[in-house]
Amino acid sequence: MSETDYYKTLGVDRSASGAEIKKNYRKLAMKYHPDRTKGDKSAEDRFKKISEAYAVLSDKEKRKQYDTYGASDFRQRYSQEDIFSGVNFGDIFKEFGFDDSSFANIFMGRGKPGRRSGFGFGADPFGAYTSTQRAPVKGSDLVYELPVTLKEVLNGTTKVVAYGQGADQKRMNVKIPKGMVTGKKLRLAGKGQPGAFGGPAGDLYIQAKVQHDPIFSYKGHDLYVNRELKLTDVLLGTRIQVPTLDGKNLSLTIPPGTQPNTKMRLKGHGLPEMKKGTRGNLYARISVKLPKSLSKKQKTLIQDLAEAGL
Repeated sequence: MSETDYYKTLGVDRSASGAEIKKNYRKLAMKYHPDRTKGDKSAEDRFKKISEAYAVLSDKEKRKQYDTYGASDFRQRYSQEDIFSGVNFGDIFKEFGFDDSSFANIFMGRGKPGRRSGFGFGADPFGAYTSTQRAPVKGSDLVYELPVTLKEVLNGTTKVVAYGQGADQKRMNVKIPKGMVTGKKLRLAGKGQPGAFGGPAGDLYIQAKVQHDPIFSYKGHDLYVNRELKLTDVLLGTRIQVPTLDGKNLSLTIPPGTQPNTKMRLKGHGLPEMKKGTRGNLYARISVKLPKSLSKKQKTLIQDLAEAGL
């Protein structure tokens, strides 16, 4: 059966009591029971789904696991056999005056010689349950997206990470190494979802996401900073101060004739690379600030330059 929302299937809220769950199941089971919908395949499929939903939500432990881990992870932990174990549908249907055999034919494949294994796993929906040994299942991995600043990428840091869901949520201090830019992951073995049937826990992956910085941008491990210069500075050349992420100011020579959008490199002043000990570069992106208006004297001088072939 495909994964679905068991609460929606039974038409109840997530806060529904056990009595409400049973009441809605009885109502739906009366409507879709095979003895009432003879040969209707869609009704039969619907009956299977509501019965599976009831088997989970009527059991406190299964319901807790479903609420905690969600449908996808729940189905990895519980086979069809596990889902229907301990649920006696026979008593419910006897109240309706229905025959058990039609239910059993749908779920257990009765009618095939020598076969009596519920859902193909050995579970009898009417309470006759034969335990089958389950192989250990490793718990699911968790991915935690951790916001970091560029300065934290530069220097490394320690962050408090809260992971897990609901009552199972845990908090721990995690040391974030230098150079952990967006997309880089830190693996914490055994800190993911617990395993099932004696299987090991999954892993927790801390994935960095670098936050916006008002001064610097980055690509890979290179940093970029914008420097706006006057027209005369790029025409005649000058020296400027360029800020670095670690709070220093570096002197940079701007050669005469430097073009707008030129990137000038300051080697080794970028971000560190994880586990390598090396750093990327810092690039100053040069832009030119043009005046919005000119004085009479400035216009005359520029006209003279234009006549001189500039």
